[in-house]
Amino acid sequence: MAYKSGDDTSGLPAFFSDLVRCETRLYNALNDCLRERHGIVTSQFELLRRLRDHPGTRVADLAAEFAIGIGATSKSVDRLERHGWVARQRNPADRRSSLLALTDEGLRLVDAADRTFTERLTELIGGALDEAATAAAARAFAHLRSALERDRIGMPTG
Repeated sequence: MAYKSGDDTSGLPAFFSDLVRCETRLYNALNDCLRERHGIVTSQFELLRRLRDHPGTRVADLAAEFAIGIGATSKSVDRLERHGWVARQRNPADRRSSLLALTDEGLRLVDAADRTFTERLTELIGGALDEAATAAAARAFAHLRSALERDRIGMPTG
């Protein structure tokens, strides 16, 4: 049901609270598992996975995808580069930016971490939701995310 002006929206604060608390708990559980098994945290995994799945990504592209500032994104990429997982390459279309690429070590790491991530996420969600509920939630969140991104809601200013 879509909420309209004048509707009883008393359920929205509870929905928001549940959404945020679920996200935090899932993120923390995945963070602990990735750190223990691969020596990385969830935010690093997400950046590495994005770079694997979207070759030629720029720092600005990552910032837009994750709705975080360019400065914070650049610092995160710097850390990945220091670990030897990411390399910056000259962008032939724009000398002011670099294209990011995974190193062989970065690719091995993200592939191994991806298996761990998927297994743990399946355990966490599969133990609480059946397949139909998971699919319905996925559709709802994809629709909400699309609307927020379309309207540029929640984008960082710097």
